[in-house]
Amino acid sequence: MVEQPFVKIKHVEDQLVEKIADNMHTYGVSTTVGRVLGIIYMNRKAMTLDELSEATGMSKTRMSQVVREMVDLNIAEKVFEKGIRKDLYNVEQDYYQTFISLFTSNWQKAINKNKMFEKKLSAELKNILESDTLSEEMELKVNDLLKETKEWLDYYQWLSRLVDFFESGEIFMHVPKP
Repeated sequence: MVEQPFVKIKHVEDQLVEKIADNMHTYGVSTTVGRVLGIIYMNRKAMTLDELSEATGMSKTRMSQVVREMVDLNIAEKVFEKGIRKDLYNVEQDYYQTFISLFTSNWQKAINKNKMFEKKLSAELKNILESDTLSEEMELKVNDLLKETKEWLDYYQWLSRLVDFFESGEIFMHVPKP
């Protein structure tokens, strides 16, 4: 029996969705998020949680969690469509922008978390220097740790500039899209 063109096309689309899920996993994103991104992407228009639940076989509650994670990663957004009462979610159709969104959102979280940690650590080390009687060796150790936290902060400030470089689109002046 010869397969119908629809079945063949659906098979190719399913393979593309799985490849998108696999690629997202490479970027540190769960394959579930990647699969949902791929489903919306291949649909070429926004989808409701009900439609996504049906397409994935997942519960609406789980789908809501996945979509929330996607919104947090800046790879999906809630959209409004006149006449539709249910929430609709869409994804970026530009692969490059999706990569930038993933790259920058993950690194921005790490930057913010580590800057906070560095400030706390620096304050703690300065407090040790000011309030404790330290041997010369211990004072050197604390100063070395302060220097290390400064280098750490410099690294995260550099990483922040790198994120800005990607988000501004300047990256494409140096590494052009084909």
